[in-house]
Amino acid sequence: METFDELLDKATAIHGHICAGQVIGVRLAMLGLKLIGIDDPRGVDRKKFYVLVEIDRCATDAIQTVTGCSLGKRSMKWLDHGIMAASFVNLEDGRAVRILAREESRALAGKYCPEIKEKYKQQLTAYRIMPEEELFAVQQVRIKVPDCDMPGRPQCRVQCADCGEWVQDSRHVEKNGRVLCKNCANGAYFEVI
Repeated sequence: METFDELLDKATAIHGHICAGQVIGVRLAMLGLKLIGIDDPRGVDRKKFYVLVEIDRCATDAIQTVTGCSLGKRSMKWLDHGIMAASFVNLEDGRAVRILAREESRALAGKYCPEIKEKYKQQLTAYRIMPEEELFAVQQVRIKVPDCDMPGRPQCRVQCADCGEWVQDSRHVEKNGRVLCKNCANGAYFEVI
C-alpha cells in the first residue's frame, strides 16, 4: 500500500481540497484495511473486501480513494446514519471491524499542536500525528453482507407492475401480490413535470 502522504495527496485531488475529514478518512481506511488483512486493496485484494460508510462527508471520498471501493463497483455501501464511521469486511474469512472517529479527538488536537491557535488548522495537523487509539474507536463486529448487495452482476431483475421500470438487486417491493419499484410502492422522491 502507498504511504499516508501519497494517499492523502490522491484523496485531496479527488475531493478538491485538503481538510480534516480527508486526513481522518485516509487514516481510518488504512487502519481498517490493516485490521482485516488487506494489503493491496486496489490490486490483488480488490475483490476480497467490502466497505460500509455511515456518512456522506469528506472522509468518504478519502476512504474510497484509499480502498478503491465505490458504489458503482458495489464494493462500498453508504448507510445514511450521519456518523463519522466505516466498517470493513473481509469477504473471504469474515473478519470485520467498525471504526468510529472519536468526537473527543477534536479537543485533543490542542495537546498535539498547541502552537497552532486556529482550531481548524490545529485539527488538520494533529489528526496526522495523533495515535490511532485517540483518534478512533475500533469495534470487532460481525457483518453479514446480503447476497443482493455483493459486488458483481445483478442477481435479480424485475419489472415494476405500475411504471414498467426495471429494478435490480432485490430493491423491489411486493405489495398486494404485485412487484413494484420503491417509487410506485412508497411514493417517489421526485415529481414529473
